[in-house]
This record gives sequence, structure tokens and C-alpha cells, in this order.
Amino acid sequence: MASQVKSQTASSLTWLVRRTLWVTENRETGSETVEPERDLDFLGELDPDDPKQASQQIANKLRAAILTRKLAPGDRLPSQPELSTRYGVARETVKRALEILRAERLIVTRQGSGAFVRAQTQRPVELRPHIEAAFERPHVSIDFAGFSGETLRDALAEVLDKVRVGRLAPETIAVRLMLSDMSAPMALPARAETQADDPAVRARAERITRRAAEGIIDQVRELGELGLVRSADAAVRVHGIAPTFKLYLLNNEEAFFGFYPAIERTVTIGGEPVAIYDLMGKDVPLFHYAVSDDDTAAGTQFVEASRAWFDSVWNSIAREYKS
Repeated sequence: MASQVKSQTASSLTWLVRRTLWVTENRETGSETVEPERDLDFLGELDPDDPKQASQQIANKLRAAILTRKLAPGDRLPSQPELSTRYGVARETVKRALEILRAERLIVTRQGSGAFVRAQTQRPVELRPHIEAAFERPHVSIDFAGFSGETLRDALAEVLDKVRVGRLAPETIAVRLMLSDMSAPMALPARAETQADDPAVRARAERITRRAAEGIIDQVRELGELGLVRSADAAVRVHGIAPTFKLYLLNNEEAFFGFYPAIERTVTIGGEPVAIYDLMGKDVPLFHYAVSDDDTAAGTQFVEASRAWFDSVWNSIAREYKS
């Protein structure tokens, strides 16, 4: 791993030195020679058999390079002419690809300087584009630990639709949901008046959890039943730990983590307004961590620790969910 990092760093430094010399020389002479090429082999090639548009394929290649830190936070992306030459496409196609990444907040553009990888450390991110990128792999694994899984259900819906129409074609899909058991007393959600567990409040939370969990199960398993993927399964287990955070693990390479704030609000239970302390998860900021070639990097260590924690609870106190 260390040798790979050193090799990539040396390659980047070599390119930087060449470019600095080129800029200095051309400023002094006023010539218009072409900027020196850098090695872009890590960006791969376009697949002529892929039904996705060239701009989407290019965006996927660049996204993968960013998420795997081949293009690190702060790095300048290859220029539009470089990408146009690399992939044999028009500049407009490259521009559309960069717009996709800009919309996902993966890159920023600077007038006259080009596009750069956004500094993502500890920055809230949107989940859905990363789930779609995970489905570019032949084998997809998604682990979720949290309250109800509503956000995951909604994020998966559009991605799974793309599998149904052939725009995404993974071979296998494995989803694991690990949820708090709302059939047992919990610290949260709770009735605000007493600040204590209430069966009616938990029953409401259990209905929300059930809808989300069973929605994910049905959507994922349907793909296998229709023969659209070789294997597709969603497993659910529950435990007695009160939900205070949500965790997503994508392909064991990325982790997304966020806290549930406890918010006092009024809901309808049994036809009556009831003030409760509820867990609000839909708009929770998620923080992104990704595995890199550096075993000591914070992202790598966070993903590995999250995976170990998930498996330890899944294989110990978590029990089978009964639909």
C-alpha cells in the first residue's frame, strides 16, 4: 500500500514539475505550445456496449477516481481537452460529465484554472449519487444501521428503477438492515410530557419502520425474482439499542455517518395530537469516509471500524426481523 502511495505521489510530483517548467517557459517566450500530457490510464476507457451516454460514463469514471482517492481532495482534474482526447468525444460531452459531478458536489470549477476535487473531509454529502455509483460494480453490498431506513428506501428506489430498465446491471445485490426493535421499550422516541417510553408512540414508530424495511425487501428481491440480477436479497435484523445515529456502508469501501437529533414535535396518535420527542433522520447531514491506499488514513480506519462494529452487532445481539 505504502509503495503504491509513494508511486502515485512521485508521478503527481513529476507531472507538476513538468507543468511548472512548461508554464515558466511559455510565459517567457510567449509561445502557444500544447500543455504536456499526464498519465490518465487510471481513468479507463469508454465501453461502446454500455447503453449509458458517454457523458454519464465519463462522470462515472471520474467519480470512481475521486472516491478511491486517485484524484484526491484539492487535485485538479484533467482539462476538458485532455478528457476529450482521452475518450474521443466532443468538448460538450465532457462539459456535461463535469456538470454531473458538480451537481453531486464532488468538484468545483475555478475560472481560468479548471475543475478541482472538492475538499470532502467532514463535509455533509447526498447519499443517492454514491449508491448509484456503488451499483456500477458487479457485486453490490449495502449495510444500514439506524432507525427506520426511510432514507435508504427512497434513495434505492430510483437506482433500482435503473436496474429494471437495464441502465445499471449488477450481478448480485446484498442489502442488510439492522434496526432498533420498536416492539420493546426504548428511550427514543418518547412522549414529551413524561419523557418516558410510551407503547402508543412506539407503535407509530414501528409502523414507519415496517413500511420502510418491507419496501426495501420487496424492491430488492423483486429484481432476483424477475431474473434481472443473478442474486438479490435483503435481510433485516433488529436489536434493543436505542437509535441515536445512522450508518451506511457501500461495498465495504465507503461509510456515511449521521446523528439523529431528538426533536420535540406534535403528531397524531389515535386521532389525538400528542407531543413526542422524535428522531428526525431524513435531512440529517451525512459525513463521508472512503477507503484509500493509505491504511493509516482516517477514512480507511473509519470504514474498517464501522464494518467491524456492524458485523459484531449483527452476529451477536441482533435477531431476525419478523415481517
